[in-house]
Parts: sequence; structure tokens; C-alpha cells
Amino acid sequence: MDTCQNFNTSIELSIMRIFVVLCWMIITLGQASAQVYSIDTAKFINPATPIPGHPRLLLLTGEEEQIKNSIKTQRIWKEVHTEIIRQTDSIIDTKPVERILFGVRLLAKSRYALHRIFNLSYAWRMTRDKKYLNRAEQELLAVANFNDWNPGHYLDVAEMTMAVAIGYDWLYNDLSEKSRNIIREAIITKGIATSFDSQYPNYRKWLSVTNNWNQVCNAGISFGALAIYESDPVLAQKVVNRSVASIDIAMKDYDPDGAFAEGYTYWGYGTTFNIMFLNAIEKIFKTDFGLTKQKGFLKTAAYLEHIVGPTGKSFNYSDASEKAVLQPATFWFASKLKDPSLIWNERVFLSKERIKENSDRLLPAIMIWGKGIEMDKITPPSAKFWTGSGRNPVVFMRSSWIDPNAVFVGLKGGSPSVTHGHMDAGSFVMDAEGVRWAMDFGFQEYTALELKNINLWADKQDGQRWEIFRYNNFSHNTLTVNNELQRVDGSAPIVSFSNDPKFTNAVTDLTSSYKTLLSKAQRGVAICDGKYVLVKDEIKTLDKETTIRWAILTPAEVKLNGNKAELTKNGKKLTLVVKGIKADMKTWTTTPPRDYDEPNPGTTLVGFEVTVPASTSQSFEVFMLPGNADIDPAIDIKPLREWLK
Repeated sequence: MDTCQNFNTSIELSIMRIFVVLCWMIITLGQASAQVYSIDTAKFINPATPIPGHPRLLLLTGEEEQIKNSIKTQRIWKEVHTEIIRQTDSIIDTKPVERILFGVRLLAKSRYALHRIFNLSYAWRMTRDKKYLNRAEQELLAVANFNDWNPGHYLDVAEMTMAVAIGYDWLYNDLSEKSRNIIREAIITKGIATSFDSQYPNYRKWLSVTNNWNQVCNAGISFGALAIYESDPVLAQKVVNRSVASIDIAMKDYDPDGAFAEGYTYWGYGTTFNIMFLNAIEKIFKTDFGLTKQKGFLKTAAYLEHIVGPTGKSFNYSDASEKAVLQPATFWFASKLKDPSLIWNERVFLSKERIKENSDRLLPAIMIWGKGIEMDKITPPSAKFWTGSGRNPVVFMRSSWIDPNAVFVGLKGGSPSVTHGHMDAGSFVMDAEGVRWAMDFGFQEYTALELKNINLWADKQDGQRWEIFRYNNFSHNTLTVNNELQRVDGSAPIVSFSNDPKFTNAVTDLTSSYKTLLSKAQRGVAICDGKYVLVKDEIKTLDKETTIRWAILTPAEVKLNGNKAELTKNGKKLTLVVKGIKADMKTWTTTPPRDYDEPNPGTTLVGFEVTVPASTSQSFEVFMLPGNADIDPAIDIKPLREWLK
């Protein structure tokens, strides 16, 4: 008989009290929940739905042998396993995580706990060395005894609940009954219960949003519910049914092509936790309840692959980091779609030289998701061009997947109004000769801004968010008109594209991003014959003279020469040449205008300014020529409307 049936009387009473409170919450919120999702939130699982015993999350009893076989037969999986054990051994003699807030967040501590508990639990299941079991139990009890998991910032609760749920489930049969009771009660009261607490409606905003909060919070709380399922099946079923309905909202946001509105870094966050949820319910219930039938979700792995250039840097638009990192979710997609080329970029992080760089708190998940993939036989993707529409449409194009000196361009349209958005419609990045010539600053660390009372999330047109240098159009590779901000309510679609290898191109319509400033604004970007890049802009002014600034952000040294600028970095060269308009190149400083802005050493803005008469159409081209490349006189630079003809 399962030992969970042998609780002592005091524990039974404690659980009963919790259950009574939760029943009241469930009754109170049930009607509202159904209204939010327009779906029967009890239709997915019910009391008759079978559930396996512990361990049940991600890796069922006996499935360790599949991982062990991969370790024995493939060098890469052996080295990943060894690295996980190395990282885990470094935890053994450290103190358990303490409840210390950084600003309003406990999130760093929740992530430490998830890293430690997942690694320790994996090490115990794979080795049966009791030092891992004992240290995991110590960590679990430490966080279980926190007074709360900081529900005021709900991601903190979600990640901590997932951490404790994995430890509770994976170690269940080896923990003492006393420890199980303490840990289970923490999962229920500090995790699950807070998601139903009607006193704090802000806790539940994540249930109906489309962004990463939805994915992370649903995954974390559902892991808690699945871990304690037999102790409170009514509560667990309510949580799982609610999460299936809720996470569907976020998964629709990948439609129609797989582009992720929040960019590279938050793809890694939201999508990976989404996959944790999907993998858990698939393992337990043998179905994902149709969630992966969304038009765009299974296409999003290609988006993530194409967003990284040959320099190993991402196109870090919005609040994203330039440095590419190991993305565990890609291994799930590669296995699910039977397409190992989807982890072409990820294989680099598993090389002997770089494997120790991987500190992802979900690293053991790639042993689960990738164990059947023959990493030594992965071939590059066949497509060199990818485009996706949606709330932040993007295009990625490159001349080669295997040449480290390949030309790469990422172009985005979209809107600053998207969660974590910047005023960067029309912005692009460019790699060539192994150098990122046109770059993006990406995000600025949130907590430091918040501690200085900066309202980072005030994103209306006059909001304080747009005073942050890295977030407005003045620091991005796009147009600035009359020294004004782009429109928050603007949205720039990708209106045409072609993957013709002689003239690979895409056009975005920026008109709504500059409404009240211009009557027309379009930008086209092309890779010409795989050798160099052309950026073509077409604008039309309103009934007054207008100043247009064209600029890119670069880490290179800049030498100006009339309508040309020579950029040099790492012994390589890129030449910018302006055509179609009389303009002299110039530079602008990237020294931040305010004391709360992060410094930007080693960077320069380079471009030109032109004054265009009232009610005038004007076009201009900038050629970006790597090395000794020269403009091909045979290329006819047609108007943007003819780029596809």
C-alpha cells in the first residue's frame, strides 16, 4: 500500500483544514475561471483518470535505464551527464538556499533552489548515492520552511513550486514520512493555494495573459498539483484542468508561424517551461489534450534556430541578451518532430570546449528529451531564410550555416506595445566575417532600475519606460524622425519577402510607427548574392520639412569619409556607403543621458541625417560591404514595391 495512506492523525487534520479552505476558494473562483477561458475546465481529467505512482514527473520509474544507455553509447551524453554530476557535487557542502529578496523578487533564490533540487534529484536517481538524497532533502526542508515563496511576484512561487515538486516526486519513496509531510504541506499552502487566493487577485493575472508568465506559472503550479495528486485529487484535477485551458492562451500567441513576440531570452524562459508542462502531462495522462495542434507552436523551434547568427549571437530585440545559450526546449522539439537539425546550434554548447559553460537550472531535462538523438550525426538546416508574422514579425536570412564568415541579417517589424518590447520597429542586426557589425543593446537589468524608482513598465507613449536609453529608437538600428519617439500604438508588418539566393530580401512597412511624423515609411533589407547587405528606405513627408536620422549601433571602430564609413574590428572591415541621397556620415555617442542608464562602453552610433522638404517622397540606400566586397553594378536597386517582381 502507498505510504501516503498512513498519515498520522495530526497530519490528516492539517490536510483537512487546508482542503476545506481550498474547497471554498475553488467554489468561489470556479464560475469566474470558466468565464475567463470560455471552456469547461473540468473536461480534461476527472476522478476516473488513472495516474501513475511516484516518480511521475518527466521521468517515470525505470526510465533512468534509457538515459544510462545513452551515456554508455554516446560521448556527448556521457559528458553532459558528467557535467551535471560535477555541478551537483559542488552543491553538497554549500548552505541551503536562504529567503533573501533582491528588490521585490525572490526569483533568484527560487531559481537556485530549482537548479539544486533538480540536479540533486537527478544525481540520486542515476547513481543511488545517498549524499545526493540527503542533500536534496536538506534543501527541500529549508525552502519548505520559508514563511512564503513571495506570491507578490508570482514567478517566484511558480519556480519554487516546480523545484519542490520535482524533489518531492523524484525522491518520494526515499524520503522520511516526516519530511514528505512537511514538503507536501509547503507545496499546497505556499504554492498551489496562493493561486486560488481571492484576497490577492493580482496573483492570478498570469492565467489570462499571453506572455511567459502564463507558461511559467501554469507549469510550476501544475507540477505541484501533479506531485501531491493522491493526497488531494480534487485540488490537483482543478489545477491541471485550469492550466490546460490557461496555457492554451499563451500557446496561441505563437500562431501562425512560430515567431515568439518577446524575443530570444524570453523564448528560452516561457517556451521551456511550456514544454516542461506538456512533457509532464503527456507522460502522466498519455495526451497533451490537443495543445500542440496550435498552428504555430511546433514551428517555433525553427524560429529559435534561425534567430542566432554565425557569430553565435542572437538577434536580441526586445528585452533579450545577445549571448546565445543552451536552450533545453530545443531537444524536446527535435525529438517530437524527429528533426535533429533543430539542435544544430545547441550542439556547440555540448562540445568538450564549452560544456562547462552550461549552468541552466533545467539542464537534466536535456538528458530526458535528447537521450535518443545521435548528436554526432546532426546536419545543418536546409533553409537559410525564415520569416514569421504575429505580434512581432521577424525575418532571418543568411548566406550559409557552415561558414563562420557568412553574412546574416535579422530584421523585425512589430510594436513597442508587445510585452518586453522596445521602440525598435525596422531595426536589424548584421553579421559578416565573424563579426556582429550592427548590434542591439538588448535589455537593461530590471531590479537596478526599480530600486531607483524607475517605472520600467510604464509603456504608454509618455511612459517612463521610453526614457531608458536602451529601450527607445534613439539607440536602435532604425529611423528617428524629428528626434521623436516611435509610436507605441504603431505596428509594422512584414509586407513582402523573397528567399532568392541572388537577392534575398524582406520589406517592413513602418508607416504606423511614425504616424503624425511621416505619411509613408518602408524599409527593405537584402543580402545581395550572399556577399553584402543593402538597406533601402522609402519615406514621404507630411506638410512640413522633416529631419530623418539613419543610424546603426556598432561595436567597431569608425572612420568617416564623406558618404562612407569604414568600420574595423578584430582585424576585419566593413564599409558603409550611402546612395540615393547626398549625405555625409557622422557618429553619435552612446554615453547614457541619465544616471540610471547602464554604461555602453566600446559602442558607437554611426549613420547620417537628412532634411527632406514638405510633402516629398525620398528614398535612400545604405550598402554594407564586408571585407573587399564591392557593389555589384548588375544589381538593379528597384523601388521596394518591385522587390518581388
